[in-house]
Amino acid sequence: MLNKMKELCELSGASGNEEEIKDYIVNHAGKYTDDVRVDTMGNVLVSKKGKVTPKQKIVLCAHMDEVGIIVTGITDDGYLRFAKAGSFDGRVVLGKAVLIGKSKVQGIIGCKAIHLVKSKDRENPVDFEDMYIDIGVKNKSEAEKLVTLGDAGVFDEDIREFGNGFIKAKAIDDRFGCAVLMELIESELPVDCTFAFTVQEEVGLRGAYTAAYSTAPDIALIVEGTTAADLPSVPENKKVCKLGNGPVLPFMDSGTIYNKEIHSLLTETAEKNNIPWQTKTYIAGATDGAVFHTSRSGIKTAGIAAPIRNLHSPTCVGKISDMEAVYKLIWRFLERMGE
Repeated sequence: MLNKMKELCELSGASGNEEEIKDYIVNHAGKYTDDVRVDTMGNVLVSKKGKVTPKQKIVLCAHMDEVGIIVTGITDDGYLRFAKAGSFDGRVVLGKAVLIGKSKVQGIIGCKAIHLVKSKDRENPVDFEDMYIDIGVKNKSEAEKLVTLGDAGVFDEDIREFGNGFIKAKAIDDRFGCAVLMELIESELPVDCTFAFTVQEEVGLRGAYTAAYSTAPDIALIVEGTTAADLPSVPENKKVCKLGNGPVLPFMDSGTIYNKEIHSLLTETAEKNNIPWQTKTYIAGATDGAVFHTSRSGIKTAGIAAPIRNLHSPTCVGKISDMEAVYKLIWRFLERMGE
């Protein structure tokens, strides 16, 4: 699973531009089941038979897209103006490398040099609109040969394992979830499952609307990466969740109050199998679950996530043991659904 996640994180897939991820998943899933389709939105929907057919139809969902940028303008001297595709803190991107468009044009995000900034402004974060992307050209004409308005870009960061079982990469949110689903597709499943790899989650959970409607499940399990704030500067009561403490089973976020029956089944399954788990102690954010649980006549929805530091940044950090435990817990959950 870890190697799959690394391969997925290397691909480009800013919101609305998930083609590389889509092709990778379609090609891979097609080796293990004939029931693979792509809907009009671009979601990849995969169904696979298991050992038994459960009384309630189960969908596991992970989103393919990542936060990125979109080119909105080109200056006369060849710099690119850009907007966010998804939500991220502008402070984390200064000086970072990006890859733009299908040709993966290299660029560097910059702003006015510090010695040109007035002293009264030096303590303030740089406004996003004052940033630019340098693609190493002399003028607008040269830039227009390489990029077009509307081209999407993603952060250009290497993947690295470090420390005691940690990994850093861009787009762990939610290529981790995609890797978990792909690993399950390869397996002899305990029960029949449908897998939804959704698009445009980071810009409004958009792919989930069509995926939830067309798959029509009774139960939806959203597999995600979620914010961990276990940093020295954060008070204990605001650390949200912590790396190394196992899968995160949230009871609520800004978009969903998760189904109590399924949440309880997940926590009981974790405890029965000696899988450490935690919940989120801060109510924020939203996932595709916000769409699934209100679709059709309602869908029993729960979430399971790996805690990730520096979420929505070029250098997300996760712990491998948490990720492996998420996979193990989902597998045990599916076994119980077949009983």
